[in-house]
Parts: sequence; structure tokens; C-alpha cells
Amino acid sequence: MKLIRKTLLLSALAASFLAVGGIAQARDLTIGLRSEPSSMDPQFHSLTPNTQLSETMFDPLVRTDGNAKPVPCLAQSWTVNGNEWVFKLRPDVKFSDGSPFTADDVLFTYKRVPLVPNSPSSYSLYLSSVAKVEAVDPHTVKITTKGPSPVLLANLSMVPIMSKKNASGPAPEGKTTVELNRGDGLIGTGPYKFVSWKRGAEIVLDRNPYYWGKKPAWDKVVYRPITNSAARVAALLSGDIDVIEDPPTDDLPKLKKDKKLYVQATPSVRVIYVAMNQSKEVPPGMSGTDGKNPLTDKRVREALSLAIDRKAIVARIMGGVAQPAANLLPYPAFGTSKQYSVVPPADVAKAKKLLADAGYPKGFALSLGSPAGRYTNDQRIAQAVAAMWARIGVKTNVETMAPPVFFKKRNTFAFSTYLAGWAASSGEMLNPLTSLVVTKTPKLGLGTTNWSHYSNPAMDKEVLAASETLDDAKRSKMLQDAGHMAMADYAILPLQFELSVWAMKKDIRYTGRADQMTLAQDMTLAK
Repeated sequence: MKLIRKTLLLSALAASFLAVGGIAQARDLTIGLRSEPSSMDPQFHSLTPNTQLSETMFDPLVRTDGNAKPVPCLAQSWTVNGNEWVFKLRPDVKFSDGSPFTADDVLFTYKRVPLVPNSPSSYSLYLSSVAKVEAVDPHTVKITTKGPSPVLLANLSMVPIMSKKNASGPAPEGKTTVELNRGDGLIGTGPYKFVSWKRGAEIVLDRNPYYWGKKPAWDKVVYRPITNSAARVAALLSGDIDVIEDPPTDDLPKLKKDKKLYVQATPSVRVIYVAMNQSKEVPPGMSGTDGKNPLTDKRVREALSLAIDRKAIVARIMGGVAQPAANLLPYPAFGTSKQYSVVPPADVAKAKKLLADAGYPKGFALSLGSPAGRYTNDQRIAQAVAAMWARIGVKTNVETMAPPVFFKKRNTFAFSTYLAGWAASSGEMLNPLTSLVVTKTPKLGLGTTNWSHYSNPAMDKEVLAASETLDDAKRSKMLQDAGHMAMADYAILPLQFELSVWAMKKDIRYTGRADQMTLAQDMTLAK
């Protein structure tokens, strides 16, 4: 009996030592997501919920830090000579299955990007300036661009490197999106490795034992999609969740006062905007236009813009946790101008006159599509925009739905207008211009998220010229000019720039990122 008591006592002392003073015990991290990824395929959909998951399981050649500055990742260094970029890869890097990472994996990855079918927002955008990719040796890659490419590094940061050994297959793209969604071939070099995905319930990742970088703080990470913001807060307050994205703006004062919690707010480069279907045919959801599409008329687009009180949306719906927008990036981001840093006030009288001048004195009806829970207060913002348009005689039917359903319908041009968001990966105007308003040209990776049929050849020419201009002053001027053309033509209607907010248990810290990604590997225990 004495021996048993002594053994129990020693076990208790050992447990106490591990928990208090000696070796830190393992800890898992559970994160409440506001939106579930649409796929595990790291090249299927350029969407933040997908990208942040890819960044956790995979590594790009070059990563961007929290302020969108390119930093080394799988490429430890690089040189550039005209249109030729030479990247020296890190030696001895392994994938999560223990197989070696080499230049062949980079070539396989970049070749696969344009082959992924049915991509709602293609990663081809990020390789649009690349003419050729070659393996100089197993740890050296040479990329030849079509011309000078000043944002190549930022673009490459968006393309996670896959394993040729594991992601190859009989389909043109190798492993298909369906296979990758099952976890088949989902092998990366990132800090965590895939374990399971139960749609609508959870995504489970384990620490990658072969990870080349700094060991992350958590043994296991569980992502739980909780699209209802009140439910996310309840899960945090109950202790079921360690960190949540996007707490409701109305709850922020209460959460900040809670001594058991820590709230982090970080400025973002995400613009929330309304796009208008400018096809020659009457778009779905539109009526009362005598067989014409009024959205092709600049006066109508300007009227819709003037009807929106952006400052009221920020104050009343966002609770001040946003900034009214008159451009695709906040001033003074690279390529923005002071002219479009000031948001003009709403002007209902002028908007009505513009509609009358365009031949629609009694207005017309249209649809406004919006995701439900993808962006902060997205449904409420859509309803507010609809109410503001109603004041000028434009009857608006708001159609809200789960984000995956919304994006699928948006990409079939199912709405007259739609509300969405875009975070600029490079932190300069070239990225949102190239994706959102340049004429859609899938083969060239241009206009990949331009689902509005908008096309302005003069603006396209200016954007493409800027994409090949290394002189920062000249490129900035070109981007400002291109931005002027888009905004003056009301090609797209910026509404606001989001302020990214995370709430977490008091012993966890996350500084946040301008691109709004929630990265478990960057979360730490408070010191």
C-alpha cells in the first residue's frame, strides 16, 4: 500500500511539474470561421477562406507578411535580370509525407494552375505575366516573364506549391478538385497537414513533423465554420472556441470590456463593392426597361452610385468599423490618387435626374445578389443599398444565400447586380484593377473576377502597360490614370474598406493581417 501511495504521489508531482514549471503541455487551437472554404484544392478558388487554409498546409515560393511585403519562403533568395528571375530554393525541405521538395514541384504547380476546370476565380491571374518556368537544377528555378513584372513576387505569394509526386494524376490537372477535397494528394510543405474535412462541421489539421520553418505553437488546429455571427460569439464565450473571425460590430464594445477576452482590429486592403451586369442583353432579375439593359449607360451607373450613402452604411451598419470607399484601395496605397480618396455625399435629386435623362424617369427593377456571412454585415449592407436605390425609383430584389451558392450563381451572371469583396494581394492598385475591371480574358489571366461584362480597352491598355513598368513613379501614375478611368466610368461601385477584427481568449495573441487571412501558425500564447 505504501508503494502504491508513493507511486501516486510521484505521478502527481510529475504532472504538476509538467503543467507548471517544466515542460509545456501540448495544446490544440480551435478557430471559428465566418465562412467555410469552398474547396481544399489550393488552386480552385482565389477566395480568402480557401487561401488562408492553403497557406497553412502549403508554402509558396515567396510569402507576404502581415503588411503585404514579400518575404522569402520556399525560395530563400532570388535575383532578377531584365525579364529573367532566378529563385534559389531552400535545401532539405520536405513535404508532409517526408518526400523531398524540388524544382520539379514548382514546375508541376505552375503548369497545373490554368488547367483547373470551373474555377470561380482563377489563380491564372497571378501567373499572367509569366512566359516560361524552367528547372535549372533541383534547387534552382528560372522564371521568364513576358515583360518587366514589378509585382511578380506578390503574385507568386498567392500560388501554393503542390507535390508533383502526390498531386499528379490522369486528368489534365493531375489530382482533381474532387479528389483533393477528399484529402487525396493534399500534401504540402506548410506548418500543418490535412487530417479531415467534414463539410459544415470542421476541418482538422495536425502539425507537420517535417516542417522546415519555426515550429508552430499548436499540436492540432480545428477550424469550425460558424456562419452565424451571434453563434460564433456564443461559442467563444462558452470556451468551445479559442479564436473567432469577424465578431458582430454591435458586440465589440462588450467583447472589449470582457477580461477573459482579447480583441484585435487591423486595417485591411479589402474593398466591398457592387458590380453591375453590363451585358447587351437584359440580365436576370431586371424588368421595366423595354428590353434594354440600362446598366450599359454610364448615367444610370452614376445614378446608382449617387443614391448610396456610404458614410451612413459605415456609421449605422458597420458601427464605424470600416472606411467609406471611393476607389478600389484606400489612399495613399500605391497607385491610388487623392482625387478618389474623398467619398462624395449621396445626392438623390441628381441621381433621379440622371435616370430621367437616360430615359428611365420612373426607374426600373433589378436584382442584387449577396453572400450571407462571407463579409462583415454583407446581408445588411445589401438591404441598405436596396433601400437607397428604392429612393430613386429602382426597385431592388435582394437575393442572399450561402457563400458557395452565391459565388456559383454569380459566375453564371445570375444577378443584375451583386455585392462582393476583394483583398489586394500586392497592396497596390494593379491587383484589383487587373482582377475586377480589366476585360475578362481567361487565357491571359486577366479580369478573372470581372463578372460584370465591363470592358474599357483604353483602361485595359493603361493597366497592362503599368504591369510591365518597373519605374515606381511611372507605374504609380499609370495606375492612378487607370483608376480614374474606372471610377469616372462607374465601372464598379466601391462601398467601403473593411477593418478586420478577431476576438480570442485572453491568453492568445494574433496581430492580424492586411489581407484578412486567419493563419493559425501566426497565433501564439500571450507572453
